[in-house]
Amino acid sequence: MPDTARTADDALELLDDLLKRALAHGADAADAVMIQSDSVGASWRMGKPEDLERSESRDVGLRVIRGKKQATVASTDLKPSMLEELAERANAMASVSPDDQWCGLADSALYAREVPDLDLDDHPDPDPERLIQRARAAEEAALAVDGVKQSEGGSAGMARTRMALAIRGGDRPFAASYTTSSHSVSCSVIAEDAQGHMERDYDFSSARHFADLASPEEVGRQAALNTVRRVGSRKMGSNRLPVVFDPRVANGLLGHFAAAINGTAIARGTSFLKNRMGERVFAEGIRVVDDPLRPRGLRSRPVDGEGVAVRRTDLIEDGILKTWMLDSATARQLGLQTTGHAGRGAGSSPSPGPSNLYLEPGEVSPEELIADITEGFYVTELIGFGVNGVTGDYSRGAAGFWIENGRIGFPVSEMTVAGNLKDMFLKLRPASDLVFRYGANAPTVRIDGMTVAGN
Repeated sequence: MPDTARTADDALELLDDLLKRALAHGADAADAVMIQSDSVGASWRMGKPEDLERSESRDVGLRVIRGKKQATVASTDLKPSMLEELAERANAMASVSPDDQWCGLADSALYAREVPDLDLDDHPDPDPERLIQRARAAEEAALAVDGVKQSEGGSAGMARTRMALAIRGGDRPFAASYTTSSHSVSCSVIAEDAQGHMERDYDFSSARHFADLASPEEVGRQAALNTVRRVGSRKMGSNRLPVVFDPRVANGLLGHFAAAINGTAIARGTSFLKNRMGERVFAEGIRVVDDPLRPRGLRSRPVDGEGVAVRRTDLIEDGILKTWMLDSATARQLGLQTTGHAGRGAGSSPSPGPSNLYLEPGEVSPEELIADITEGFYVTELIGFGVNGVTGDYSRGAAGFWIENGRIGFPVSEMTVAGNLKDMFLKLRPASDLVFRYGANAPTVRIDGMTVAGN
């Protein structure tokens, strides 16, 4: 891998040159990003290497603002002649774009004064042979478990991404860059019963630092155990029952919540939570946090996509909705101030979104959470996209295990769970088993009174 500091300096120098060209062509203000990524991935299937891939990308994006008009362009060609063309083209596009009264740079008073070190880069070794051996070890550990018949493969990968952002216009310029690394290992296998009915499941681990990654043997074995225990699944009847969401699917509920408080949806009036600021939307004691400054976090970022300083934010405090997630444009539209939630890609303007989102754990264990359930559904997999962000209506295909007399019992599949997110959030009860494995994390959660449909 190239030297990070030198690469960052080169990137910021190139972006500053691009911004000067944009202003010379008539822009009142401009910002630019460069995203550089190098990744290597390997897969191993049924005792043989299957794929080995390496990719490198260098993307630069430019946004220009002329009065109340803006345009965004992107390119992978970083030659000076192309930068000149990019600046000229962006200005030409902006000059004929419709007015956008909310566009503009963030208030420079909100720019980050420093770029905190969040320990997001461990200078990974991209040795392909090591990745192949990790993928192989994951599959071999899975195939060693009784009941596993086939493998969809083990895989391992690593990547390193450098993000640079520069802004010119307004009171003062801004420039910052940071580097992240990522490591992953996964495995997916198939188990089969005596009647030929097959079930599939998986496991994976991802981390910023290799030292935080689960071993491939652990991932492979867990993938196999997840699969084998699903063999012999049944379809149950329809009823209104308690539904318990395993942590690997409970985080999806946080995703629906984040979409509902996204500034874009609020400004457009297309969210079922659009008029609920300051009101109770979760049960008492519930706290939902967004923390971009979490060390080694999978979605950590030291600044947002507009150069604004970021901070931990309690989105839900004691069940009360405290804030939207805003960038500068949606904040202006709502008469508020950006919350530092702007994200940015090379080919798009800034837009709001979460970083490390999590639901704080409760005080009872998962076993205690389900101990009083006579009959219920423990969900480990969700299928489909049956969620209406305007009304909050929720209906998803599901598989998992039936709960009987306070214990997780036999596997079930081809089920549907349904409700409305407004009611579901108010009834949600978290267990104590929060583990940070994803970009959005939740412990086991229980929601009573959901509609469960099967036969």
